[in-house]
Amino acid sequence: MGDGRKRFVRNAKDKQVGERFSLGRAFSCAVCGIAHAFNTQRNMKIHLAVALLAAILGIALGIEPWGWTAIAVCIVVVFAFECMNTAIEAAVDLVSPAYSELAKHAKDCAAGAVLVCAIGSVIVAAIVFVPPVMALMGF
Repeated sequence: MGDGRKRFVRNAKDKQVGERFSLGRAFSCAVCGIAHAFNTQRNMKIHLAVALLAAILGIALGIEPWGWTAIAVCIVVVFAFECMNTAIEAAVDLVSPAYSELAKHAKDCAAGAVLVCAIGSVIVAAIVFVPPVMALMGF
């Protein structure tokens, strides 16, 4: 790394040897991030339970392909936003260990973004699941 360029590194070992991050290592870190969110965030576990419930309900009701697409997109978006919320909270805690109104607003907005996605997902679920349930009930 004698060319003077700075390279992004993830750990002390990478910094010592000056190696670039391989694509495989990048994917590995991404998987570790997702695992961290699942292991540490109660809401991620709730989102997973709801996603599994949606999949079971979709199978039971035999929803259309467009419905599966909408449900899958909602699941992915909620998981992604929950991962971003986790990252934002960690970064805010790192730079602002003491209480700060700005830190509170940053964390509240990140959590609010997840809530917006979750509410949108409930609306999509109603659009996808209510008609087949109503048909099953004879309405």
